[in-house]
Parts: sequence; structure tokens; C-alpha cells
Amino acid sequence: MDTHPIPTLDPQACERARLSRDARFDGLFFIAVSTTRIYCRPVCPASPSPKRENVAYYTTAAAAEAAGFRPCLRCRPELAPGNDAWQRGDHVVTRALKLIEGGLLQEHPVDELARRVGVGARQLRRLFVERLGAPPIDVHTTRRLLFAKQLLTETNMPVTDVALASGFGSLRRFNAAFAQANRITPRELRRKPHEANGDSLVLRLHYRPPYDFASLLAFFKGRALPGIEVVDDESYSRVFGLAQTPGWLRLSAWPGKENALRLQLHCPQPAQMLSVVTRIRRMFDLDAEPQAIAAALQSTPHLRPLLRKRPGLRLPGSWDGFEVAVRAILGQQVTVAAARTLASRVVHRFGEPLATPVAPGLECLFPTPEVLASANLSAMGITGARIESIRGVARALLDGRVDFRVEQSLEEFVARWVALPGIGEWTAHYMAMRGLSHPDAFPAADLILRRAASPDGSTLSTKALTQLAEAWRPWRAYAVMHLWRSAGETPKLATTPRQEAAA
Repeated sequence: MDTHPIPTLDPQACERARLSRDARFDGLFFIAVSTTRIYCRPVCPASPSPKRENVAYYTTAAAAEAAGFRPCLRCRPELAPGNDAWQRGDHVVTRALKLIEGGLLQEHPVDELARRVGVGARQLRRLFVERLGAPPIDVHTTRRLLFAKQLLTETNMPVTDVALASGFGSLRRFNAAFAQANRITPRELRRKPHEANGDSLVLRLHYRPPYDFASLLAFFKGRALPGIEVVDDESYSRVFGLAQTPGWLRLSAWPGKENALRLQLHCPQPAQMLSVVTRIRRMFDLDAEPQAIAAALQSTPHLRPLLRKRPGLRLPGSWDGFEVAVRAILGQQVTVAAARTLASRVVHRFGEPLATPVAPGLECLFPTPEVLASANLSAMGITGARIESIRGVARALLDGRVDFRVEQSLEEFVARWVALPGIGEWTAHYMAMRGLSHPDAFPAADLILRRAASPDGSTLSTKALTQLAEAWRPWRAYAVMHLWRSAGETPKLATTPRQEAAA
């Protein structure tokens, strides 16, 4: 098992980043000032900068708050991008952090979190304090309170709805927790009500530069499903939720030069809002650390010009694991355009229409595993083998043989999925790239990839490519995206359908 360590801070590097206000380090650490008892982001514009002897550095906002510091009202730590370095590999803490981000502690105690990662609750608390400076429940609470602070600052949501959106079932508990962390009550923070934006709200989602939003939009545009998604050169839109009370979102670049995307969101159920924002951050890879990725990949000369050409290329995730699994099966041995046509037919016939379309092109939901487990997919241009694969995947998800649990290792995920008929290594790794947003997923048998990775234009063997890619860990999926993009081709399976079905 990969025991990739939780990163530690280099005080000298932190000091240089603080003094230069380097946006590349935003969210990688936080600055606490003893004279003000406030903690800030490295990009805080406050001037003059505090003296070095009055500064301490913390790996997480939760650690700073546990030490008695409150978030800065000027640079707003709630806007900092996440630090995905904590969530790489299979260390106990990294797996637990993925579960916290997924909302496990919203409905379960720390004991259940500890059970899911295979340790005792006492040991888990000790590991969190050692590595992150705060116990699991404090990490969870800080995450919720920072999201609440953003909603109070940027929207006109009623305080009661803000409490629900940030995971507090009780307004009284929310007010008490918020006042303790911020030294100010929610209503005092919102001195001036934010201007309403129709039936939706607008949030800023920050990232570390560089960020190639155009490439992500191009990727999603070529795969957009009519009725569910609308993608153009400037934005991504999608419908989600329940057919009777659907939600919708639109993501575009934030105006000006701010390192952020603009999320316009309509979410009828406030309690789901944090999970929706978390999902869109993962889907658009907003917490990636471009410096660390480039440092690993540039060791290969063939990748260096690709990194220079697209330094902000990110890993495109997916909204839903089952959706990407169906689309991956439909994409076996065909082009992206052909796979999109097949998927559109499935959506048109088996998707759930909305009671009222929310916008042009946003009219239905992707069919559920319950529907496709027994759906008649014949006469749609889908081969019999792939029909059985789709049904088999739907049944396997329903009975728990496979899943998209965020805490599982890449090896565990692939092993469970390739045990299903019609799912081979390529499909399993592609689903890990998209469905889990796993940075080290690597469909090594891909023909386009084996050609693009060869410096002399020949076709590498799967074994040779796998050996070459060892130097790219734990960022092999990013190398895949660079190589696919450089080839100017759409990825297809290197195996034959028969080999893939037999895997």
C-alpha cells in the first residue's frame, strides 16, 4: 500500500511565498499572526506585512483555528483552493480526509470514519493532530464554517438556510460555532445584504494558477449529453438532483484576472449545497497543484514541451460515477463522437424527464442503475456485449460488488471492476481517472497513448510505457491528458472488444 506522507511545511519557502504573495502557494498553507490572532492566505493583500517573529505557519485552516486564530476578513481563507497533497496515496489520514470531504462526518461519528479506514478512533485522532494539527471533527467543522462564511459574504441566503447548507441541523449550534470561530455572529458579519441574483446564487471557486479552463471546456463539450449538459466555449451547464425539484449550475471564468471560476447555482435543497460545490471542484480539478505536477512530469524530455504549451492542463472529472461508467463502456473501440451519440440515445429513451425544464437544453436526468439494470437497450446501435456490460455494471453497483468509494486505492478499484464482464484494464483506469479523479490512473494499453509517449513516433509496448510512466507517479493521469491532447486524437481502446469483454 502507498503510504505517501502528508506534506510538511518548509518555513523558509512559506516565508518567501508570504512576502511575494505568490498565488501558486494559495491554500497550501496558512499564515497566523500572533499580534492580531488572525490567520490569512499567502495572497493576503494586507500591508504592511507582519514581522517574521509574529508569524506562524499552519498546514490547514483547522490547525490555525485550533490554535485560537480566526479567519481574515480581507483575504478570506474560505476562498483558498484545497490542498490535494493531503489526499494523494493511501495513507490513513489521506483516506480519512477524502471521506470527510465526501461528507461522512455529516451523518456519522468519528468512530465510523475510523472504521472505514481500518484504525481505532483514538489512533485516528492522534494521527490527525500529528499530521494536520487538528482532530477529524475540527477539520470537518472548519470546512463547514468556512463555507458558511462564503455564503454569508457572497449571497443573500437567509441565515437559517446558510446553517443548513453548511451542514448544521440547528441554527443555535450554527450561531454558537460560527461566533466562536470568527469572534463575530453570522448576522454581524453580513452588515450589508448581498444583492439578489434571481433564483440562483453566485459563488467564487478559486484555483492555483496556471489553469487551462479552455481545455477542460473543450473536453466536456465533445462529450456533452443533450438534455443533461450544455457546454460552449465559455461555460459548462448541467442539471442535477430530482426530477420534481431539479437543481442546475453554470460554471464560467470569473471576470477580470482573479484566479477563480464563477459558479451560478440553483440548489433547491440547501443541505446538498456543500456536496454540490465539492463535486464541481473535483470535476474541474480546482485543487490541483500545478507546480508539483510539472516537477514530476518534466523529468521526461518528451513531456517538457507539452508542459510548456499547456502548463495549466487539468484532469477532467465527472459528475457521477455510474454515468461515466456507462459512457466508458459505450466508448470502447469507437470515437468520442460515436460514444456520445450512443449515450444520447440511452438518455433520450431512459433518462428521467424533468417536471419543468430548467433551461434550454437542460431537460432530463441520466438514467439510474435501477433503470438500466433491466433496460432493453437493443435497436440502439449498441452491441450485445456492451448491453450486457452496462446491465452487469448497474447490477454490480446495486448489490455492492463495485462502487466509487473515495477512500479505496487505485489498485483495489481496478481489481474489483475488471472482475466484471466487459470491463478491462483500460475501462477501469479510465473510470478511475474520471469517476474518482484519481491522479495516478493510467490506461497503459491505450494505442494513442503508446504512440504519443514514444519520442521517435513508434508504438511502445504496454510494458515499456508502464515502465516509462513510473517516473510520473503519482501524476500519471495528467501525463495521459497531455499526451492525448498532443496527439490531437480521441482516446480509444487498444484491446479488441473481445479481449476487453473477456478481461
